[in-house]
Amino acid sequence: MPETGDALRESLAALRLKRDDVAPRRRAPRWLLPAALAGLLVGAFVAYRIVARGVPEVQVANAAVLDPSAERDAGVPVLSGAGYVVSAERYVAIGVRVAGRIDRYFVEEGDHVRAGDALVQLDARDYEASVAHAVATLGHARAMAELKQKQLERARQLARTGIISRDELDVREAEAKTAAEAVRQTEAEVIQARVSLEYTTLRAPTGGVILAKLKEVGEIAVPGGFAGSGDLIRMANLEDLRGQVDVTEGELAKVRLGQRAEVLPDAYPDRRYVAKVVKLYPQVDRQKGTLRVEVQIERPDEHLWPDMSARIIFLEPVQASGGRPAVLVPRSAVRADGGASYAWTVDDGRVRRVPLTLGADFGDQVQVTAGLSGSETLVVGDTPSLRDGATVRVTTGH
Repeated sequence: MPETGDALRESLAALRLKRDDVAPRRRAPRWLLPAALAGLLVGAFVAYRIVARGVPEVQVANAAVLDPSAERDAGVPVLSGAGYVVSAERYVAIGVRVAGRIDRYFVEEGDHVRAGDALVQLDARDYEASVAHAVATLGHARAMAELKQKQLERARQLARTGIISRDELDVREAEAKTAAEAVRQTEAEVIQARVSLEYTTLRAPTGGVILAKLKEVGEIAVPGGFAGSGDLIRMANLEDLRGQVDVTEGELAKVRLGQRAEVLPDAYPDRRYVAKVVKLYPQVDRQKGTLRVEVQIERPDEHLWPDMSARIIFLEPVQASGGRPAVLVPRSAVRADGGASYAWTVDDGRVRRVPLTLGADFGDQVQVTAGLSGSETLVVGDTPSLRDGATVRVTTGH
């Protein structure tokens, strides 16, 4: 029997699925993938630590080779300090010997001059007039001396014939001598006037560089005074430059006259100047507990100026046997076992124990006279227990 419309709708409704009856599709949480990657990394690190746990880690440094015959290897640094570059003659202040107005300067600051070069010219007219006056006075004195000498000769002839008395002859002789002395006195006055005229031109007493002009053109310069008020030029001799540094009393044993040194100016740290100790001041500074030391720079150049700050390094020479270069190693690389010295060398990740014969002690470095060639990599500092041929992990020492 055919279904009615209502019955058909009820049958279709019974066949329809409800939304609540369908299970929702679940998505994976977003944090799951990063967590999985982190877990893999942690696992790899743990595995690495497990594998590396049995391999000791060591710090290493290289042995150094010095050739005593080479200037750059003149010695091993044993002491260094901050100091200054100074002129051996300090500053040369040039003042006037005679008073006068400043006419002109022949130099400017920074100019290099040689001994005898003209530096300053004073107004010389008064002194030129003094020379002319002295020369004229000398001419008059010479003429008078010549006249008195002729009168003396005639008086002597007359005295022989008895025309004049002996007393009159004595007077003529005294007049002639007085005239001759007047000539010599006037000659000295001429020399003095010419020297004063020469002093109106100030000249360099030595070679060097002009540091400062202390007065201006047109000012009056007078000799003497206080606090160098008569000084016109300040210069320095750059032919003999030195490094100056204060050394503490505890380090004085490392310094001696004639010792090799190096000067490294702060302005040019890549330049190294060879020097030697030439002066130990005779008195210790009680307040600082230091002694001033000077080293003479052997080949100064245009890069060095007075009062530049610099580091002075004192060197101790190395002694090499048989003309071979000297091998130096850090003190922390040298070890002792029952009175015998040895070191650990590292090659391709493995250590080897090498016996050493030691030479001179240079503080942080020790000379090795036998056992090393100088090309080795050495274990330095405190190390774990090592055995010959063991595998190690290497880090660079400081």
